Amino acid sequence: MLFCSLTFLYYFLPCMLAVYFTVPGRFQNAALLLGSLFFYAWGEPKYVFLMAGIIGLTYLFGLLIEAYRNTAAGRIFCILSVCICLWFLLYYKYAGFLLANINALTGLSFHAANVVLPVGISFYTFQAVSYLIDVHKGAAAQRRIVCLALYIAMFPQLIAGPIVRYSDIAEQLRDREHSWDLAAAGIRRFLYGMAKKILLANQLGELCRMFLETQERSVLYCWLYAVAFMLHIYFDFSGYSDMAIGLGRIFGFRFLENFHDPYSAKSITAFWRRWHISLGMWFRDYVYIPMGGNRTGRGRQVFHIFIVWMLTGLWHGAAWNFVAWGLFFAVLLMIEKLWLLPILQTHPVFAAFYTLFFVMISFVIFDAPDLSRAAVVIGGLFAAGGIPLASAEAWYCLKSFGVVLVLAVLCAAPSARMVIKRLLNRGFGRAAGCQTARVAGFAVLLLVMTAYLVDGSFEPFLYFRF
Repeated sequence: MLFCSLTFLYYFLPCMLAVYFTVPGRFQNAALLLGSLFFYAWGEPKYVFLMAGIIGLTYLFGLLIEAYRNTAAGRIFCILSVCICLWFLLYYKYAGFLLANINALTGLSFHAANVVLPVGISFYTFQAVSYLIDVHKGAAAQRRIVCLALYIAMFPQLIAGPIVRYSDIAEQLRDREHSWDLAAAGIRRFLYGMAKKILLANQLGELCRMFLETQERSVLYCWLYAVAFMLHIYFDFSGYSDMAIGLGRIFGFRFLENFHDPYSAKSITAFWRRWHISLGMWFRDYVYIPMGGNRTGRGRQVFHIFIVWMLTGLWHGAAWNFVAWGLFFAVLLMIEKLWLLPILQTHPVFAAFYTLFFVMISFVIFDAPDLSRAAVVIGGLFAAGGIPLASAEAWYCLKSFGVVLVLAVLCAAPSARMVIKRLLNRGFGRAAGCQTARVAGFAVLLLVMTAYLVDGSFEPFLYFRF
């Protein structure tokens, strides 16, 4: 089931809210868990058993790890449980990729079964692994399987994150606050994210689709595509995160922010502290620091960074362009760490353009079906191959999507958003009439987005495939 669907908005969510706030408090976790399993089974019925199996293994191994903590048996249970969780991810996501490359290198002909990637497996597997490692480090194991299952399977962030650390919501699983103010804030955040997805990301995605489906190339068309996809992936993914955070707030949970104005960063280092924050924190805490982090020599530190970013690339997909995408950032981060950061700090205008340019190039690599196609598009940005500066199709796209591109740029810029927020606060103060107007405005926004959904103007979230 998808957040931006009529089924979710007008059937599942109202029923879920009615049940959740009707049952006694001690049954709310169970009600939310059952609703989450139904939500997942709606589109992936057979894979709900896979997720249930991972939940059961995580629960049992968590108890064993706690019982034998600080012993050799405890370490073995931790390693074994993490390996089992990651094996499922390896099988479903990477088996075909690994066998294809083994065949290419050795000339053998291993055949991979036609396995469909379960939606959200990268996210809920990482949450299970973080729980097991945290218990090994000293956190208390969860003895209520309903609470642990809800942590792993909670529908707001089940499909595409943010990746929630168990320690961040352990208390909230036991007891959390509900109020009209929190619910209203959650609804506003949900609608804000939904608007980013439907009104901006989907329109930009249409431009990107037109570019990828045509053979016509020009410098202008390549730039339009590169800028559009950079904005498309931001509004698509941050929109989902906003919706997940908003839904969590309605049910009393406070999830950490996953984006913080990444396109205002003045370095690649700063960009990755603002983009997909939960993933960056996960790799930092469970891969980079355990390997030694910054505590080792410069050579080992470089090695650690390259390993982390190769894994970050592979986490996004089983293809060489994702590996190249991760290593591309590893190189940039090392250049900044060894030399460039002091220059960027003293030249903020250059730093802003430098960051946006290389992030744009990275997302061309990210979206390409293969590295050769990425090279063609990147070359097209600089008129490589003798392509013309402009074409009729490029001018058509610029005219058709120009307004959306400008709106997207403004909405991605924190300064522009701040001006809009101040204007809205002036127009919609705290008086009762103004609050009524604010509610009416959100109702109109929901009506407009519903019209888009009825018209069929919807694309699945990009991160569903990861």
